Amino acid sequence: MSVLVRAGVWPLRAARAVIPCFWRGKYFSSGKEPAENNLVTPMLRHLIYKIKSTGPITVAEYMKEVLTNPAKGYYVHRDMLGEEGDFITSPEISQIFGELLGIWFISEWIATGKTAAFQLVELGPGRGTLSGDILRVFSQLGSVLKNCDISVHLVEVSQKLSEIQALTLTEEKVPLERDAGAPVYMKGVTKSGIPISWYRDLQDIPKGFSFYLAHEFFDVLPVHKFQKTPHGWREVLIDIDPHVSDKLRFVLAPCATPAEAFIQCDETRDHVEVCPDAGVIIQELSERIAVTGGAALIADYGHDGTKTDTFRGFCGHKLHDVLIAPGTADLTADVDFSYLRRMAQGKVASLGPVKQQTFLKNMGIDVRLKVLLDKSDEPSLRQQLLQGYDMLMNPKEMGERFNFFALLPHQRLHGRNHQINALQSEPSPSPVAGFSELVWR
Repeated sequence: MSVLVRAGVWPLRAARAVIPCFWRGKYFSSGKEPAENNLVTPMLRHLIYKIKSTGPITVAEYMKEVLTNPAKGYYVHRDMLGEEGDFITSPEISQIFGELLGIWFISEWIATGKTAAFQLVELGPGRGTLSGDILRVFSQLGSVLKNCDISVHLVEVSQKLSEIQALTLTEEKVPLERDAGAPVYMKGVTKSGIPISWYRDLQDIPKGFSFYLAHEFFDVLPVHKFQKTPHGWREVLIDIDPHVSDKLRFVLAPCATPAEAFIQCDETRDHVEVCPDAGVIIQELSERIAVTGGAALIADYGHDGTKTDTFRGFCGHKLHDVLIAPGTADLTADVDFSYLRRMAQGKVASLGPVKQQTFLKNMGIDVRLKVLLDKSDEPSLRQQLLQGYDMLMNPKEMGERFNFFALLPHQRLHGRNHQINALQSEPSPSPVAGFSELVWR
């Protein structure tokens, strides 16, 4: 029986407004904005001082400073999501998105033997909307999960966003435990009674059977950019414009730089972006999944080793020159899923990337939409549901630009490796939902 038959028991929540704005899915190259638009921000002054002191910096160092500098970083002290922010994400568009991801984790939990406990770990959880939708599904399907001990673990570097997540996911009447200097800097209990903890680093999360979720997380990790020249690969750096003292520009390194080691020897593109931080995180996830079980689901816009210059900025739902007024805009680059696959180093199996349209269709988004439409008599609510569906599924919107990618233990796809009794048959692994059509067993 398809799991979406059970969808009728989920509550219809107020549809999320479809904001006429940019999500972070289009490409932009920098460097041609008029000088008069170059606002001298505190971050720009910081970067100019840094470059004068040490010389041109890599794009990766620029992204890291602009986004996560403890004093002036874009992500550290602001809420950049939604109508008043700079971009919008799928969970903010429609409740259906998070509900289907909740079903994905339950499906995998069942397929891997219904462990007695699991951790739900989200990397970069935004406002907590996605985790909230997933936890609501867990509550509604409580009869399935009734004997499972679940805990929630959020990896978040932004103090501002962590406070918003706490408001979204916990009961305000239950005080949060706080210890700014500890690896677990905040603890609480969700509205449904599940323990929830906040961390700044994935490595601080306890090891155990876990389901990891990274939605629009890898795209903001710092990338190194390289250009092929007659003299070989040269890294793209950021320097001060010699003609305008408070303006930045791109330059090429005069010789090879250490990050060049990340470029594949058989690379055929003339411009590449590599993200060492993403490789470190994938290796950590792969090691954990191989040893303790679970799975990782990664959703982001990206490519499978085919695109070149994807570094871009967003401010006020509009494309923004990446070198103008740093610290006031989001910076992002497409995820190279072929690189993530290589960084798993064979420790786990990988699936995808598959287009968001395909993944959500396999998860039963059409059935869920029909259930919500049938339960709603309000024309404006129905219109919002249909608009949200279109933005998620339309190939010209998010449908073909966002991708899903999964890491799973090898035995999940190929059966157990241990010796079996001659009278028994080799276990037949069930298909992985989303990457094939979802079936409820």
